[in-house]
Amino acid sequence: MATAAKRRNRYRTYEGVSYTSYDGSAARQLEQGAEILQPRPLVRPRERAVARPRVQVRQAGSVSLFAVAGFLAVGVFAVLLLMSYVQLNTIAEQVVSLRSEMSALQSEEAKLRAQYELSYDLSEIEQSLTADGSMVKPQNGQVIYVDLSEPDAVTFYDREEPLSGLRGAFESVKSICGEIVEYFQ
Repeated sequence: MATAAKRRNRYRTYEGVSYTSYDGSAARQLEQGAEILQPRPLVRPRERAVARPRVQVRQAGSVSLFAVAGFLAVGVFAVLLLMSYVQLNTIAEQVVSLRSEMSALQSEEAKLRAQYELSYDLSEIEQSLTADGSMVKPQNGQVIYVDLSEPDAVTFYDREEPLSGLRGAFESVKSICGEIVEYFQ
């Protein structure tokens, strides 16, 4: 197997090539006046001078009115967003306090219901009955009359009507600023 590899890799001669066009050495060709090819000189390409591009500078423009109005609008919306978070925080605190108050009132209601049920003592009711089994006629101070002849009406106290116009806008801005100051205190 090694011999087959050596046969493939060994130097092969140009057995089938004829040497008719070659007539000898280069010196013999010079004697006969044949032209010898000279190597061409290496021509380097011409280097261009580095030219810096001209930078065009634009003139300073004026500030757009729409840009200023846009920035002001973004600022106003940021303040309004902050105000909504302040209101949300105060409402959440109020909900927590109202829930604690509601749980206290519910426990008080349970106590009062227990006292109310205990106030109807069956032995006292039996003593108030007459000998024939009828109840005692109530006295004048024990009778209460409810008059339902008036139509249903609801009156809200401590309720303010909203202001309109320039005064209403001034009051709302004043309350917003007050809430902001209250939030950061």
